[in-house]
Amino acid sequence: MNVLAPKPAKLGIEIVHDLVCPWCYLGVRRLLRTLGRRPDLQVELAWRPFLLNPDMPRAGMPRADYVMRKFGGEERARRLYGSITDIGQTEGVNFRFERIRRTPSSVDAHRLVRWSARFGRAADMVEALFAAHFTDGRDIGDLAVLAAIAASCGLRAGAAHAFLASDCDTDAIHADNLRAHRLGINGVPCFVIAGRHAIAGAQEPEVIERLLDVAAVESQFLGTND
Repeated sequence: MNVLAPKPAKLGIEIVHDLVCPWCYLGVRRLLRTLGRRPDLQVELAWRPFLLNPDMPRAGMPRADYVMRKFGGEERARRLYGSITDIGQTEGVNFRFERIRRTPSSVDAHRLVRWSARFGRAADMVEALFAAHFTDGRDIGDLAVLAAIAASCGLRAGAAHAFLASDCDTDAIHADNLRAHRLGINGVPCFVIAGRHAIAGAQEPEVIERLLDVAAVESQFLGTND
């Protein structure tokens, strides 16, 4: 072993996302796939909430009403979702938009991610929430559904439900959302790497990898000058 070889770069990556955003599902998949082929990089992921629908009632709303308000009608939504569905197939994401009956507020789902991070299960929780919403059409604004998803991730459903039934971390979710806007983030997904480099959108893995390389080299250089 070469004791003089530099240690693998350790990068902090903030993943600014919303759990009701299909592009975030794709973007997170691509990021994790990219990281999976770069074992030379040590990364620390931080999941940051962004509320695409900050005025959404906590109980959510019927999907038809949301589609009309957001897209002006079902036909335009169907065209947009069709293209996303096609891209999803290339990433192993099975979008089933027709199963979604309610568009939820994502505040409680983000709270659950924040809670699960205490047990080292945030990444698993994010994947489970995306799949529940976009593939299974489950209402991820419903506390019982969220507790069941927590159980599927190996966490205690009762503890998750008790946490969600409280108001814990609600203010923190809104504060993080406000922070994202103050940083100039107005669309998601957005990945902030090493606190200095940001990339927005569901970018191709090659694009993500180039930015990771830039951040890694820069971090090593800064580390040698500490």
